[in-house]
Amino acid sequence: MSKSLFRNELSKLQPYVPGKPVEEVQKEYGLTDVVKLASNENQLGPSPKAVEAVKNELKNLNVYPDAGAMELRHALAKKYGLDYENIVIGNGGEQVLRIIAQTFINTDDEAIMADTTFNIYSNSVTHMGGVPVEIPLTEDYKHDFEAFVENINDKTKLIYVCNPNNPIPNIMTREEINYLVDNVPEDIVIVFDEAYYDFARVNPDYPETLEILNKRPNTIILRTFSKVSGLAAVRVGFALTSKEIATEMSKVKGVFNVNRLAQVAALAALEDQEHIDKTVKLNYKSLEMMEEFFDSLGLEYVKSNANFTWVNIGTSSKIAFEELMKRGVIIRPGYLWGWDNWLRVSTGTVEQTEKFITELKAVLNK
Repeated sequence: MSKSLFRNELSKLQPYVPGKPVEEVQKEYGLTDVVKLASNENQLGPSPKAVEAVKNELKNLNVYPDAGAMELRHALAKKYGLDYENIVIGNGGEQVLRIIAQTFINTDDEAIMADTTFNIYSNSVTHMGGVPVEIPLTEDYKHDFEAFVENINDKTKLIYVCNPNNPIPNIMTREEINYLVDNVPEDIVIVFDEAYYDFARVNPDYPETLEILNKRPNTIILRTFSKVSGLAAVRVGFALTSKEIATEMSKVKGVFNVNRLAQVAALAALEDQEHIDKTVKLNYKSLEMMEEFFDSLGLEYVKSNANFTWVNIGTSSKIAFEELMKRGVIIRPGYLWGWDNWLRVSTGTVEQTEKFITELKAVLNK
C-alpha cells in the first residue's frame, strides 16, 4: 500500500506569488530603468535611523539575537500602553499569521475571512488542517460582516479582518468593526491585520482596535515594520494581544525567530516619526496623482487608505502586466486573485508615479 510522503494539507495549498524582482525584469527585457510598483514597498527607502542602527550592529553578527526580543517588546509596550507580555514579535507579519494558525487551529476547525483578501490567512489555516470559510465581498468591495456573523458556528475559532484590505485597499470603518465585535461570541478570536495602519489612521473613520483589545481579550492586532518604516528586507512584524494568547503563541514562534539586525532596526524606526510622516505624505500624493489619471479616463477604482491602489482597466490584466513590464513598470495583475481586469499598483515617488501613468496610458491606447 502506497502512502503519501508529504503532509496531506499541502495538496490544498496555493503558493504565494510575490512581485517580480527588478533584476529579473531588467534581464528579461534588456532594460536599465525599471520601476517596481508591485510589492507595496516604501519608495523612500528604510528609516535612516534604522539604517544607522543596523550599521552599528554589524560587528555583533557572531552573537545570537535576544530570543525574547525584550528591548523591542518593551519599546512597543510603552508606545501602545500595554505590558511587554502582551506582545509577540515575528519574522515579518507573515510569520505572525502562521503562528496564529499554529496556536489555534485543530483539524476541521473553521476560520472566517473575506474573499478576496490576503491569502496567507487561508493557506495557514489549511496547512493546520483547518477550513477557511471565505465570504464574498459586498457589491462595494468590502468585508460582508453580516455574512461573517451568519457563518459562525461551533467550529469557528478565528475571524480575520484585513483593514485596510489587500489587494483591495479600502477600510472597514469604526462603525462596521463595532458591529462585528458586538455580534461575535467572546470565545472566538478576532484577528485585525493592520499592516497598513499608519496610512489608514489619517482617515477619521478608521477604528482604533487597541480600544477593542482592552475590552476583549480574545483579540489580536497585527502590525509590521515592512511598510511605513521601510524594513521589508529584514522582516519584523508584531502582534498585540492578551497575555494569555501571547504566552501560547510564543510556544510555537521558534527560538531565534527575529534576527539582531531586524530588532535594532525596528527599535530605531520606532523613534523615526519624521520618516513615517514623509512616507505617509508621499503616499497620498502618489494616490492623488493616480486617481486624477483614472478619473480622466473614467476608470473605476477603489478609494485607498493603504500604499497601493486597485483599478479596473477594462481589459486583460495579464496582458497589461506583460506590456507594462516591457516598458519598465512592474505591477500586480488582478488575475492572480481572480479579478481579470483589475490592477494592484503600489504608490511611488512622484517620478515613479508619472512613469506608471505614462506607460499605462500607452498600454491602454495600444
